Amino acid sequence: MVLLVVPGLWLPAAATAQHERVWRVRDKLVGKDNKKSVDVSGIACTADTGFPRSCLVIDDDVQSAQLVTLKDGEIVAGTSIRLTDDRFEGQWLELDGEGVAYADGFFYVIGSHGHPRDKDRTLDPVRDAAKIRAQIIAASQVIRLRVDPATGRPLTAIGTVSDVPGLARTTKLRALILADPTLAPFADKRLEANGVTIEGIALRGNRLFAGFRGPVPNDERAAILSVSLRALFEEQAPDATLHLLALGRGRGVRDLAAFAGGLLVLAGPMADTGDGRYSVYWWDGMGDTPKLLKDLARYREKGIDLKPEAILPLDRTPASLRVLVLFDGAKEGGPRAIEVANP
Repeated sequence: MVLLVVPGLWLPAAATAQHERVWRVRDKLVGKDNKKSVDVSGIACTADTGFPRSCLVIDDDVQSAQLVTLKDGEIVAGTSIRLTDDRFEGQWLELDGEGVAYADGFFYVIGSHGHPRDKDRTLDPVRDAAKIRAQIIAASQVIRLRVDPATGRPLTAIGTVSDVPGLARTTKLRALILADPTLAPFADKRLEANGVTIEGIALRGNRLFAGFRGPVPNDERAAILSVSLRALFEEQAPDATLHLLALGRGRGVRDLAAFAGGLLVLAGPMADTGDGRYSVYWWDGMGDTPKLLKDLARYREKGIDLKPEAILPLDRTPASLRVLVLFDGAKEGGPRAIEVANP
């Protein structure tokens, strides 16, 4: 089944957004040039329920992740941890971190595995080929950080990348993308050309699920690639499976989060133009038609549409599930608690 998109269908829900309080952020979520982040792209916590929780937040414009404490109605910013130190001709290369997950004493951070965003077309495909390739390789990593499950903190003092204990990096996911006949034709292409761009990560059992904003094959189905952790971080043979989900025409995955034996899927437009509808689904990890939990309201700040970028389950009642949503374009993610249907 393919869900039909009706332009403007979500706009009447805008009134709901006005009543959802933006959570306070204490201290500072750090973004580019050490300013307040406006590109928060992922969050995960060591606990699934209760407050306070120890969590990790990423901004896709920096090479670091940031420890935070999540309280009900507040995020308290903590220490930043450098995850990569890649450079090209002396300049730092972004990880382009797009998602965070947690399981069994480890945080996992995933890069976009895609072509650098270049809306102004300043990168020439011939003149800047070496730089583009270096940026794609820098973004084609999954990083695993070992932490104390009780506190969410690394096990010893934090220094440079080489000093961070329990930090492991793998580039094996890129090889699996290049080996997949559906995804491979879109590898290394710009997002505007339906190019590969990962924006979500979740763990279910011993498998990692990577959610793709693009490509959306045939403009119909969103892609999620699952693979065992041992295949990525150990020597187990690759066992990747590609799932294609019906999230609506032209829509891809904007984030993933493990919940209730399946995954929450934050869906949104692959392209920056056209229908801007975002929705929350629950998926059992097996079929191709996830359950719609809610079409989100339209969120604006200073006349600019905000883009839901990260999702985290908070708590639930028999009737509803409360999730935390963070937004691209909002200061420090503009976190809001939103009620959706309980799957």
